[in-house]
Amino acid sequence: MNDLKAIAKHIRTSILTMLTEAGSGHSGGSLDLVDLFTVLYFDHLRHDPKHPDWIDRDKVILSIGHTAPVLYATLAAAGYFPESELSTLRKKGSRLQGHPSYEFRLPGIESCSGSLGQGLGVSLGMALAAKTDQRPNRIFCFMGDGELQEGSVWESAMAAAHHKVDNLCAIIDRNRLQIDGGTENVMAIDPLKDKWTAFGWQVLEIDGHDMEQIKMALQWADNQKERPSVIIADTIMGKGVKSIENDNKWHGKVPNPTQLEQFLKELY
Repeated sequence: MNDLKAIAKHIRTSILTMLTEAGSGHSGGSLDLVDLFTVLYFDHLRHDPKHPDWIDRDKVILSIGHTAPVLYATLAAAGYFPESELSTLRKKGSRLQGHPSYEFRLPGIESCSGSLGQGLGVSLGMALAAKTDQRPNRIFCFMGDGELQEGSVWESAMAAAHHKVDNLCAIIDRNRLQIDGGTENVMAIDPLKDKWTAFGWQVLEIDGHDMEQIKMALQWADNQKERPSVIIADTIMGKGVKSIENDNKWHGKVPNPTQLEQFLKELY
């Protein structure tokens, strides 16, 4: 577990550094997803960074595409590409675009994303294809809580339950904040657990920063039969840097060089 915590701190360091160099991007959501990504990629996922196109690999879809820095930093830490490439984030010609782009063939990227509400439908298609081909692939789809205000999410949720895709696991980043403020003020999505249950999903609520709970939840999802699973992970926007935690202003804001120095000292 100490190793996972060290990896998470390293990934947060990479996120802050690459965003500062880029001069634009999304800090808050990228930071709060780190613990979930660390456990998934370094303790659970069936994948091989040396063979990123392995046909039987598990697949990760980042529907909240603006949090791409957490995906890039995690993939680099796992060995998919050199960490030195992180400094090219959002630069012309870079494979590390502001939102994940399949076009640039960055190893570990399974799909384009960015238009919110689309990732679950893409993930459902992948899960159905794996079922049809009798492959062992599991599909993990990360979604934001504000994203759940999109109707396309619930169309996909209904279809996934109908088709009994038990190889699909959705993970919701429940930080209760979105670009315009609190989710419950913009458009209330609670009671979230009841909604997913009504749509035919197996539902588990966890602390999205407790690595033991995350490990347990991923194992729980693997064991579900004939129903898709959703993990509602309670998170803190900006997690790891006390001075920006739960501050909606950091949804789409990045540190300047002076702030970077301060934030790296704060990291825990």
